Amino acid sequence: MFLTFFGKLQVKLFHVKTSPFVRKVIACAIARDILPRLTLVPAQLYPADAALLDANPLSKVPCLVTDDGLALFDSPVICEFLDSVGEAQPMFPASGGARWRALKQQALADGIMDAAVARRQEQGRPREEARDAVMSRHAAAVDRALAQLEADLPHKAVDIGTISVACALGYLDFRYAGEPWRPAHPQLAAWHEGFAANPAMVNSRPDA
Repeated sequence: MFLTFFGKLQVKLFHVKTSPFVRKVIACAIARDILPRLTLVPAQLYPADAALLDANPLSKVPCLVTDDGLALFDSPVICEFLDSVGEAQPMFPASGGARWRALKQQALADGIMDAAVARRQEQGRPREEARDAVMSRHAAAVDRALAQLEADLPHKAVDIGTISVACALGYLDFRYAGEPWRPAHPQLAAWHEGFAANPAMVNSRPDA
């Protein structure tokens, strides 16, 4: 049983270590100094664990379950929930241009991760013309998103936008090492080199 006492929430997080969306959640928890409040529960997706299905009918990770049984899924929702826990600097700016910039970067990065994960899943299936077209569409979406990030670089502040972008780029390195993105995006590469040294990113890597 997970207990809430003196406002110190304890939750469990169903996770697959290699998921970039799981990494995003863990990085936010590290950045806000609340990772010890998360009990990490390894999940199996194919076939799905019964416990995960009970919590998330979509059978996806990350999925967070609070001490009172509330199940939350989809990384933006979970990260916003974590932003309500503890006293550290929020990951979601409260208002104004900073908020919308962070949310836009999160959406762009999540789109990169969606496309990259979907393309990887397609690569494991038998080749056919329709499937190749789907993979090409996913790859093109990633290329366009990277071009936009190169033209409009993330800032250096640690927030939901910059963490999301760093997780997306890290996933490309992890799963698509044979398709290096850095040569065509030198400014983004320089940004990532600096931001990747942040403890939240170092300690949330799949091999950490």
